[in-house]
Amino acid sequence: MNEKVHVGKLIKEKMRKEGRKIPWLADKVSCDRTNIYRIYKQQHVDPELLTQICIHLEIDLFAPYSEFVCAEIQKKRSKK
Repeated sequence: MNEKVHVGKLIKEKMRKEGRKIPWLADKVSCDRTNIYRIYKQQHVDPELLTQICIHLEIDLFAPYSEFVCAEIQKKRSKK
Protein backbone atom coordinates (compact mmCIF):
# COMPACT_ATOMS: atom_id res chain seq x y z
CA MET A 1 0.00 0.00 0.00
CA ASN A 2 1.10 3.54 -0.62
CA GLU A 3 3.02 4.75 2.41
CA LYS A 4 2.63 8.34 1.24
CA VAL A 5 -1.15 8.37 1.84
CA HIS A 6 -1.93 9.04 5.51
CA VAL A 7 -5.68 9.34 5.61
CA GLY A 8 -5.76 10.36 9.28
CA LYS A 9 -3.66 13.41 8.51
CA LEU A 10 -5.91 14.24 5.57
CA ILE A 11 -8.99 14.07 7.81
CA LYS A 12 -7.35 16.23 10.46
CA GLU A 13 -6.34 18.82 7.87
CA LYS A 14 -9.83 18.95 6.35
CA MET A 15 -11.35 19.36 9.80
CA ARG A 16 -8.92 22.21 10.54
CA LYS A 17 -9.64 23.96 7.26
CA GLU A 18 -13.38 23.70 7.83
CA GLY A 19 -13.10 24.89 11.42
CA ARG A 20 -14.74 21.68 12.61
CA LYS A 21 -14.22 20.28 16.09
CA ILE A 22 -13.74 16.64 17.02
CA PRO A 23 -17.10 16.31 18.81
CA TRP A 24 -18.84 17.35 15.58
CA LEU A 25 -17.27 14.52 13.57
CA ALA A 26 -17.70 12.02 16.40
CA ASP A 27 -21.41 12.81 16.44
CA LYS A 28 -21.70 12.51 12.65
CA VAL A 29 -20.05 9.08 12.49
CA SER A 30 -21.56 7.84 15.77
CA CYS A 31 -18.38 7.22 17.70
CA ASP A 32 -16.63 8.49 20.78
CA ARG A 33 -14.44 11.55 20.31
CA THR A 34 -11.40 9.61 21.54
CA ASN A 35 -11.82 7.45 18.43
CA ILE A 36 -11.44 10.54 16.27
CA TYR A 37 -8.11 11.30 17.94
CA ARG A 38 -7.06 7.72 17.08
CA ILE A 39 -8.24 8.14 13.50
CA TYR A 40 -6.04 11.21 13.13
CA LYS A 41 -3.02 9.01 13.93
CA GLN A 42 -3.98 6.16 11.61
CA GLN A 43 -2.52 5.85 8.17
CA HIS A 44 -5.46 3.71 7.07
CA VAL A 45 -9.12 3.76 8.15
CA ASP A 46 -11.80 1.09 7.73
CA PRO A 47 -13.51 1.73 4.36
CA GLU A 48 -17.01 1.87 5.84
CA LEU A 49 -15.96 4.43 8.43
CA LEU A 50 -13.97 6.35 5.84
CA THR A 51 -17.04 6.48 3.61
CA GLN A 52 -19.07 8.07 6.40
CA ILE A 53 -16.30 10.56 7.14
CA CYS A 54 -16.07 11.47 3.45
CA ILE A 55 -19.81 12.08 3.25
CA HIS A 56 -19.89 14.33 6.29
CA LEU A 57 -16.73 16.24 5.39
CA GLU A 58 -17.80 16.38 1.74
CA ILE A 59 -14.42 15.21 0.48
CA ASP A 60 -13.28 12.12 -1.43
CA LEU A 61 -10.52 10.66 0.72
CA PHE A 62 -10.45 7.55 -1.48
CA ALA A 63 -9.03 9.62 -4.34
CA PRO A 64 -5.40 9.56 -3.09
CA TYR A 65 -5.56 5.76 -3.02
CA SER A 66 -7.05 5.63 -6.52
CA GLU A 67 -4.36 7.96 -7.83
CA PHE A 68 -1.68 5.73 -6.33
CA VAL A 69 -3.22 2.58 -7.83
CA CYS A 70 -3.52 4.18 -11.27
CA ALA A 71 0.11 5.34 -11.15
CA GLU A 72 1.31 1.86 -10.14
CA ILE A 73 -0.70 0.25 -12.95
CA GLN A 74 0.77 2.72 -15.41
CA LYS A 75 4.30 1.94 -14.18
CA LYS A 76 3.64 -1.78 -14.56
CA ARG A 77 2.30 -1.35 -18.09
CA SER A 78 5.22 0.83 -19.16
CA LYS A 79 7.67 -1.89 -18.13
CA LYS A 80 6.11 -4.40 -20.56
